[in-house]
Amino acid sequence: MAEELRRLPGPYEILELRDGETAILRIVSWERGSIVIHPRYPGAPPEKEIPVLRVHVPETVKPYPPRYWDITAKTLQAQLLPLLTEPGYENYEYVITAHGVAPRKRFTLERRPL
Repeated sequence: MAEELRRLPGPYEILELRDGETAILRIVSWERGSIVIHPRYPGAPPEKEIPVLRVHVPETVKPYPPRYWDITAKTLQAQLLPLLTEPGYENYEYVITAHGVAPRKRFTLERRPL
């Protein structure tokens, strides 16, 4: 049975990385939920609800509000979630690098102690 996710409030801050681009995040808290997107590809529905991992970061990581990123890529969520459920996850920085373009984009993830 699929997990029921609550809809997260906006604004949405989708973490979008181009091929080869890297983001370094220090995650201070996180939550799972869903958001509504409006796909633009041919034949797409007018809106679609998707699962998201919202990671809250300090001002040193994202100097302008809102101080979180919404991660929509399921492959990246699958890599991050096991690390974020471990005690002390906030004592690390997470280095995320994108490889390729959607829909085949994948991510590498490195966790480094602060």
